[in-house]
Amino acid sequence: MTPKTSEELKLMAEGGRRLAIVLGKLRAAVKPGVRTIELDHLAYDLITKEGDKPAFLGYKPNGAGKAYPATLCASVNSGIVHGLPSNDVLKDGDLLKLDLGLIHETFYLDSAISVGVGKISDEAAKLIMVTEKALALGIAAAKAGHTLGDIGHAVQSYVERHGFSVIRSLTGHGIGKKLHEDPHVYNFGKPGEGEALVPGMTIAIEPMVAAGDYRLKQLRDDSFVTKDGSLGAHFEHTIVITDKGARILTVVQ
Repeated sequence: MTPKTSEELKLMAEGGRRLAIVLGKLRAAVKPGVRTIELDHLAYDLITKEGDKPAFLGYKPNGAGKAYPATLCASVNSGIVHGLPSNDVLKDGDLLKLDLGLIHETFYLDSAISVGVGKISDEAAKLIMVTEKALALGIAAAKAGHTLGDIGHAVQSYVERHGFSVIRSLTGHGIGKKLHEDPHVYNFGKPGEGEALVPGMTIAIEPMVAAGDYRLKQLRDDSFVTKDGSLGAHFEHTIVITDKGARILTVVQ
């Protein structure tokens, strides 16, 4: 990965701010009775209204059978990522993952949240809390001089300490002029191992966590679900490594 310049980081920070606003509006729209296709349309309208482009629409990731046909990834309950928006109605108690990216001035930004629909179970609430905290710990470990293994270890150790499992077959990633750049950012690892983190490096850290076993299966629509049918959660931020630690780009600043 080539470290980003200060001017490039200004553009990415603005794109990240815009993305955070869109995700906040999507979160507010989640409630029983809403269809995820409605959330997809809302995401498209909000992104394009500001002159940006959806990052996922028409994108074909490695391992996918076809290009992604929507703006938003909306994965429900056992779904982890790449869930297609549909006319299915969200129900009270569902656990919804919203994964969204946009392109601002040729730079990609990527972020994800997990949202409970109506009144959710204690297990679902704990899973959301643990996954979001794991992301915060991964970001805290993302310091110049540390390694990718430090990030993975921070995420994995916290998740497993709470009785859940981190997904092994999907990862975070570098990001910039492309949606997926090197390096892979695993949610497991050992301290001090892997590529060193340097100032200007921009990566997307995204813990994906299962309440049960970490193994996944890929459905015919290219979405990924837990193999044992257990609940899954997902949180993600795009960050930049600095001399003073990580700076989150996908927030309202």
